[in-house]
Amino acid sequence: MVEPNKPKERDVTMNLKKPNSQTPTANSPTGQPDSQSPSPSAEAAMAAVEELVESLNQRKMYREVTLALRSGLRDARAEFSFLRVRGLRCLLKFLRSVAESDSVIRLFCLTQSLPDLQVIPVLFQHSLKDSEEDRVTSLDHIFTVEPMKLTNPSTDTEVALALRVLEGCCLSHRQSTILAHQHKAIPVLMNILSSRGALEQGASVDALIALMLDSTANQMDFETCNGIEEVAAIIRDKQVDENLRMKCGEFLLLLIGHVDGRDMQPMATVHEDIRRLLGEKSASLIWAASQFGSTLDPEERMTALHIQARRVLESLDLFGV
Repeated sequence: MVEPNKPKERDVTMNLKKPNSQTPTANSPTGQPDSQSPSPSAEAAMAAVEELVESLNQRKMYREVTLALRSGLRDARAEFSFLRVRGLRCLLKFLRSVAESDSVIRLFCLTQSLPDLQVIPVLFQHSLKDSEEDRVTSLDHIFTVEPMKLTNPSTDTEVALALRVLEGCCLSHRQSTILAHQHKAIPVLMNILSSRGALEQGASVDALIALMLDSTANQMDFETCNGIEEVAAIIRDKQVDENLRMKCGEFLLLLIGHVDGRDMQPMATVHEDIRRLLGEKSASLIWAASQFGSTLDPEERMTALHIQARRVLESLDLFGV
């Protein structure tokens, strides 16, 4: 028996229109909205938001910088040495973090134009102040209404920390060398180099380098204080701490390499002074060694400087200077 023919099912897929992907629109030649290119108003809004975020970040960074300086300087002005040590450590920690960011360096330089946030004057008015200034020369204050203000003398640790903070300020902010010159920094450091212990002496040599770099006034003060003679005397003395002798050797290498070949040198006689104090052979070695690796990276330069300073000391011991 033959079944009657059933009507064929209608193919609905044949009636579905395919989207015309070739029909252009106002936003896109392909007919699809262009999500890759925002409108001018959206771009302006995004730029405004980015500018606002940048401004807020700058304000936050400025508050953090000023807070670190104010807290450190508050303790650095204290009457008691242990408080000043705490403040100096806070300032030194801050300066080390400053070196990691150019934007923070710029903010630090900006703050140093404000008297309340300047670091250099506080160092020389408290931690690096000569103890002779605090000596009691009269008892008249006993009979007055106002009591005499006395402060603890600076300890070795305090002086060494103050010198490290001084070094960091001068390396981060070139105008700090001018402020230091106004407080007679070079005579103060030369006094520390000739009278304090090895800890403070080593820190003073590092601070001298930062102070004298590109500072004609401080270089002239160093020459006036016969600084080369003091440094040469330490290098020649075999009883002095070996690390301090090495630092002084590195100082001479940096000094010779920096002032050599410059016009209008404030230390024009430095070569002759070294030749007179350390001998012809050692002076020639120092001059030759000072020309090391200007194309090396900082870490390699420090290694080369240390090696050359060691050779200078060995030459002095060899020639019996």
